[in-house]
Amino acid sequence: MAAFNYRALDASGREVSGVLEADTSRMARGQLREQQLFPLEVTVVGRLSAGRLRLGSRGMPASLLSLLTRQWSMLLDAGLTIEQALTALIEQSEHTGARQVLAGVRAEVLAGHSLHAALGQYDNTFPPIYRAVVDAGEKSGELPVLLARLADYLEAWQTTRQKIFQALLYPLLVSTVALLVVVGLVTYVVPQIVGVFKQSKQVLPLLTRGLIFTSDLLRGSWLWLLLVAIGAPLLARRTLRRDAALQLRWHRSLLRVPLLGRHLRTLDSARLASTLAIMVGSGVPLLTALLRQAVDKAISQVREGSPLHRALAVDRLFPPLLIHLIASGEASGTLGKMLERAASQQQAELDRRTAVALGLFEPLLILVMGGVVLTIVLAILMPIIEINLLLR
Repeated sequence: MAAFNYRALDASGREVSGVLEADTSRMARGQLREQQLFPLEVTVVGRLSAGRLRLGSRGMPASLLSLLTRQWSMLLDAGLTIEQALTALIEQSEHTGARQVLAGVRAEVLAGHSLHAALGQYDNTFPPIYRAVVDAGEKSGELPVLLARLADYLEAWQTTRQKIFQALLYPLLVSTVALLVVVGLVTYVVPQIVGVFKQSKQVLPLLTRGLIFTSDLLRGSWLWLLLVAIGAPLLARRTLRRDAALQLRWHRSLLRVPLLGRHLRTLDSARLASTLAIMVGSGVPLLTALLRQAVDKAISQVREGSPLHRALAVDRLFPPLLIHLIASGEASGTLGKMLERAASQQQAELDRRTAVALGLFEPLLILVMGGVVLTIVLAILMPIIEINLLLR
């Protein structure tokens, strides 16, 4: 049985759309006619179309995935089968992309595939940690419990992202407004004032000439500068995604930046600790839990029998406290508990560093913008002062 997207007309001529399940598209059209609907389009929900629904994108936002995971856990804990729970989630969800993905997963399950294999058909929607925890839940028979833990994990990271976004929102707005004010001064106000100086035979100060050059450049090439400002970051991002070696060098250079590097290291450490905590606590083997390229060396050393804390300590990229907590957990047999404690500690450190960074950024921004405005004012006043001195 497969899942189909449909568009149809009801008895009043209004167009409706949705997802249904049938063995063939012909049977799907027959089901629509039985519901007094005239089918316009019936297409199968395949791996390609649903695979485009990326985590955190328009297809399946991260917040919606965590909510569906929480609801899924509650339905399974209430005694529903996986197929029944998926059907209930499809009927409950008002998000078209989510209904398509869930219908596709249900079709795969009804076709005889395991749940984690069905989720693997939509690997851009369900990340590796999601599928690994579901696999462990199917093998242990504790899928509702592990889905609840997975929902906690997703909600925690969603909360972290929201905190960071909310913390950066005000500085970004202030920076944008300040930039627009400066651009307005340079492109509109400055030309009208310094235009008088251009007509005179007076040799203008270097600062004034620089301001005039900047004003002319912005007024004459603003479109090209805007295209470069937008296109350069997009091109750089695309290049980094395609070139793994270049991406690795870029990330290493970011880690060497004095303040930013420590902040990023704390963020990555918190993410690694929380990810390992839920996966190890869910019964996922340690080698399966180490999935990212950033810990490839650790994977190799753990496979050779080295303890996790020694493998992570080789490159000195992770905080010593995290390494010591992992070592304590390995020695006492409470690795999952220690990883949770390490994740909490790193998250608290991340929140503290974010607050300090933002506390420094706001006055620094005021100083920078004040300096820019002061430079513009000096560039305008210096020729006026020189003219007054000559008149005396």
